[in-house]
Amino acid sequence: MKIAVCVKYVPDATGNRHFQHDKTVDRVGVDGLLSELDEYTVEQALQIKEKAGSPDDVEVTVLCVGPEQAVDAVRKALQMGADKGVHVQDDAIAGSDAIATSLVLAKAVQWGGGAEGGGMPYDLVMCGMASTDGSMSVVPAMLAERLSLPQLTLASKIEMQGVEVQIQRDGDVATEVVDGAMPLVVSVTDQSGEARYPSFKGIMAAKKKPVEILTLSDIGVDAGDVGLSAAWTAVEETTARPPREAGEIAKDEEGSGARALADFLATQKFILAGPSESSDP
Repeated sequence: MKIAVCVKYVPDATGNRHFQHDKTVDRVGVDGLLSELDEYTVEQALQIKEKAGSPDDVEVTVLCVGPEQAVDAVRKALQMGADKGVHVQDDAIAGSDAIATSLVLAKAVQWGGGAEGGGMPYDLVMCGMASTDGSMSVVPAMLAERLSLPQLTLASKIEMQGVEVQIQRDGDVATEVVDGAMPLVVSVTDQSGEARYPSFKGIMAAKKKPVEILTLSDIGVDAGDVGLSAAWTAVEETTARPPREAGEIAKDEEGSGARALADFLATQKFILAGPSESSDP
């Protein structure tokens, strides 16, 4: 059984994220990491591998599209336990929207680490429910459409039953159990359980695991079909985050602190204002 896990390299949410002059997110000049939502997906793929009768019969490949630094996201997944990585790196990809990204991912999946010419070399293609930077949540569905595969979305639990995949989807008002036959695409939510931390053994082993670096021409994608000029969406305007202002201090002078705090919370509409002291009982 072969599993492909699509992951994304995103700017660190705790860092100084910003846009470039062309209003695209700067993914090169900032610190980045493996998207947290994709860590859950890697974890679920590894659990499928570990629960198999023979773990060696299941191969987990990590696919990533992004700049040179994006290989760090692949390496993190390899440290967690994935077997090998594929990194599509090409300057023409910069500024791509979800439609172009799904195209590149689909071609990388079909390439399959050497299976150029189409086909479906993987039994299961797994994605996170969204990315932590864009949060569009549409790439898994677009990927399934491009690969002409059924999709099981927003899985909080995954179970393998032979060639069948059964997922549990937890909504706000109900829980659904849905299944489908492989090959198919599955997206995973953050309700699926905590992702493991790479062990020292895993970190050392990852250094010897193969990572294939591909360009658009390698997977048969025309540079004119991706990038900012081909995007169907555009950022019209951006505003820098304002500097943090000093907070207000409610001093407790002769027991007035509680009243001052309550008035502030009411002014900000965090609580409902009660009757004033001067109002009639």
